[in-house]
Amino acid sequence: MNKENIENFDPQKMLEEYDRWPEMAEDAYNSFSENLEFKKINHIVFAGMGGSGALGDVFSAILSKTNIHISVVKGYLLPNTVNSETLVITTSVSGNTLETISVLKKAHEKNCNLIVFSSGGIMKKICDEKNITHFNVKMSHSPRTSFVIYLYSMLKILNKVINLKNEDVIESIQELKNQREVINSKNLKNNFAIELAEWIDNIPLIYYPFGLQSVAIRFKNSMQENAKTHAISEDIIEACHNGIVAWEKFSEIKPILIEGKDDFEKTKKRWVIIKKFFNTEKIEYKEIFSINGSILAKIVNLIYFLDYVSIYNAIFKNIDPTPVKSIDYIKNEL
Repeated sequence: MNKENIENFDPQKMLEEYDRWPEMAEDAYNSFSENLEFKKINHIVFAGMGGSGALGDVFSAILSKTNIHISVVKGYLLPNTVNSETLVITTSVSGNTLETISVLKKAHEKNCNLIVFSSGGIMKKICDEKNITHFNVKMSHSPRTSFVIYLYSMLKILNKVINLKNEDVIESIQELKNQREVINSKNLKNNFAIELAEWIDNIPLIYYPFGLQSVAIRFKNSMQENAKTHAISEDIIEACHNGIVAWEKFSEIKPILIEGKDDFEKTKKRWVIIKKFFNTEKIEYKEIFSINGSILAKIVNLIYFLDYVSIYNAIFKNIDPTPVKSIDYIKNEL
């Protein structure tokens, strides 16, 4: 990994965008007012695809200990249980995602409470025509790199809905800054993100605890889009009932363990057992640990680190992380 290779294989400067993530998050959070409040909401649906769908996964984790029923929709259809006491939040960075447009229309038909986030597109036009609450959030570089812009804009706008402490948001941004000191694209020595990226020379198998599912999904998606490689993610508890058996046969797949500082005690025991199994079978693996702090800080910090890993991995493979030709092909065929 050197400056010349970064310039050659990241010509659209995706890494430079990631170097600015803390400021992008801070600016996004300060750009909106927390002015939305809903009464009698018993169900929140987050709808979106790709990076926008990952936003739903993050909010689902943040709200996991509340009494609100949370659904994450990555497709065309809403749950049949939605009604006038449901809040549907649809997100598409481009504003043109067909699946999310379908959800938007159905939510309006069912008289759900409805909020839309996009940078414009068809979704903005629908909202203007039907008087639906729409927030215009800019895209920076690409939908993937815009993740923190959307996340922190939504955190501010939905503050009264999700009841997140302001200090948790401030903490998460500070942890982004702390993480950047170590993994940014100007620091090419003693950079664990680069070391992990170089180690991943085959398909990564990402094990995660339930509370960090959003991190694993995002990492899988980032490896697929940025490094153009297959990736697998598995819940560690579920894997102990099926996936672990696959290791009885030799494999060049690379296991990566994402462990939370506050994992459930039974989950911690599984980590100990599976690492003992890997050591006995001489299966090399890597461990990634969350920081201490709020669930928001843990998730955002891990996503930041692992997104860098996926871009560095692309560069090690002489791949430009930005283009997604296969996705463009499918969109053009629809």
